[in-house]
Amino acid sequence: MPEWKFSEMMRSAQIRFSDHSILRVVQILGKLGNWRRVLQVIEWIQSRERFKSHKIRYIYTASLDALGKARRPVEALNLFNRMLEQMATYPDIAAYHSISVTLGQAGHMKELFDVIDIMRSPPKKKFKTEFLEKWDPRLEPDVIVYNSVLNACVRRKNWEGAFWVLQQLSQKGQQPSSTTYGLVMEVMLACGKYNLVHDFFKKVQKSFIPNSLIYKVLVNTLWREGKVDEAMMAVNEMERRGIVGNASLYYDLARCLCSAGRCHEALKQIDKICQVANKPLVVTYTGLMQACLESGDVENGAYIFNHMQKFCSPNLVTCNIMLKAFLDHGRFEEAKQLFLKLLENGNSISREQDYKVKVLPDIYTFNTMLDACALEKRWDDLEFVYTQMLKYGNHFNEKRHLRLILDARRAGKDSLLEMTWKRLVKTERHPPPLLVAEMFSMRLEQGDCAAALSYIVNFASVESQLFSRKTWSKFFLENGHQFQGRVLEELVHEGSIVLLRDPNPALEHLIDSCKEFVSASHHIRHVQVGRI
Repeated sequence: MPEWKFSEMMRSAQIRFSDHSILRVVQILGKLGNWRRVLQVIEWIQSRERFKSHKIRYIYTASLDALGKARRPVEALNLFNRMLEQMATYPDIAAYHSISVTLGQAGHMKELFDVIDIMRSPPKKKFKTEFLEKWDPRLEPDVIVYNSVLNACVRRKNWEGAFWVLQQLSQKGQQPSSTTYGLVMEVMLACGKYNLVHDFFKKVQKSFIPNSLIYKVLVNTLWREGKVDEAMMAVNEMERRGIVGNASLYYDLARCLCSAGRCHEALKQIDKICQVANKPLVVTYTGLMQACLESGDVENGAYIFNHMQKFCSPNLVTCNIMLKAFLDHGRFEEAKQLFLKLLENGNSISREQDYKVKVLPDIYTFNTMLDACALEKRWDDLEFVYTQMLKYGNHFNEKRHLRLILDARRAGKDSLLEMTWKRLVKTERHPPPLLVAEMFSMRLEQGDCAAALSYIVNFASVESQLFSRKTWSKFFLENGHQFQGRVLEELVHEGSIVLLRDPNPALEHLIDSCKEFVSASHHIRHVQVGRI
């Protein structure tokens, strides 16, 4: 539904909306991630058409929450600033929590500190408080707000902010929670201060039982330090304490093991991940495969890729990652076999449901193979891949494919040029000037002057420098020896006839340059004959 239609529906509906009904609309839109509609509801409320709210602050707070879930920090901050303009909408602690979490997740440190200042300060705007003389909206940040600051510190890699939070809590006489310590450790990990991660972990052990978040940060720290055995020991210790690890903890441990070349041990963590994971299994296997490949271990990466097919089907992203890894490590034949397998999937599709289980190559797959074929100078393979690319409905891209086609032509593969030209004409796309010049050159080499001239007459633009007189002179000087017999003289003759019928600046430049070259060639031959 278009945005204007939604707004019109709200305005024209013969409904007397209540606070509860509007709140439910906002909450439902928030769950659907439709933040634009949420803002339209707010605009409708502000117009006050047939709606007088007694709990408008709750609606604004729910809207803040919806914008936060949709990861729209700028829009959420704008709405928060609107709330400051009225006493009825002035933020309470729930609104401060919502905007703080949203800004913290986005890493907006400055804006988050501005919110804290607003929280502690009296309203800048003077409100009429006749019935609420002692109304004071000032509040002190609590642990949720401070944890949001720590989230922002992780994104910004700002370790000083983490110590500021601890200092603020100390001044208030509050003991940091285990979650707060876990976030502080995460900040130190992001900043590369691994020694401080271990120091804070020891502090946590003195006052709390570390949770899975804290162990996750510890595992990642040990991974970056190259202490794989210590990471395994930390998780074993956690399990002995009866703490149930979350999926991301076991996933990070498995990736740690993969990066150290211990993929068989990593695969044993899959069972633990499956017990607590929400993500599809293919995502987990792809992450482990990537960890192997990022460490340069293509053998184990390929092993995981093959192993995962016993339990789930690789998706297109997984196949493309493996294809690129094979090519990057000089294993062209294995990449080719994987590519052919993807093409076979396309041939075996007979109904709509097959698309859900069969993986087909996309434009990234084709471009990756085309680049590899050109690099390896496998022109037959390049022709095959390019043909399949067009067959699968992908189009010629000048920036990606033109250079490949020209290189293939230099190697004797004229068919790619012909194929591309026919496709462009069929789809009524204007061919790039370089392609026009190459088609002209190819037809001239074949001795077909009429066809060669037709490309210049119909597709060459005089605005392009490629069809200037200077460029044509250079062209004949470098390529004149490739044309047989009296082809150039025939070109001049037929081109002159075309010019008499229909003047064309681009063709005129071509004929003039060709005349000069032919004349110069005849002069050189006469001089050489005279010397003999």
